[in-house]
Amino acid sequence: MNATPRPIAAILDSRAFGVLMRIVLTLPYWASGLAKLTDFSGAQAEMSMFGLQPAAPIAIAVIVTQLVGAALVIHGRHAWLGAGALAIFTILTIFLVHSFWTMSGPDAVKAMHVAVEHIGMCGGLALASIQAHWARRG
Repeated sequence: MNATPRPIAAILDSRAFGVLMRIVLTLPYWASGLAKLTDFSGAQAEMSMFGLQPAAPIAIAVIVTQLVGAALVIHGRHAWLGAGALAIFTILTIFLVHSFWTMSGPDAVKAMHVAVEHIGMCGGLALASIQAHWARRG
């Protein structure tokens, strides 16, 4: 017996709802990528602020990863590839930007919370690729 009420099951089974939720999940990536694309000098300054050099090629790599990764997840055909790229990118930001273990006081607490949220986002990306895979099979 399915415990999910029929109206909720209909929503969860909807391909459109799946796409919409993949758009929502990837919002931090595509919004950031678009912002960096429209303000490339700001993107370079951000890379420099975090000590990432050379700033321009790294900013380009970040933009491409964010936009292409999000697009793959949203489209669904190669969601696993986009989710994997975004997850690797997200984990790397923990080590490069949010390394709470090297900080102390409120900065360490804030960075730890961001790191934990990043790990949760990686789980969401994995679930999105599972959902896209199931939707394509059905």
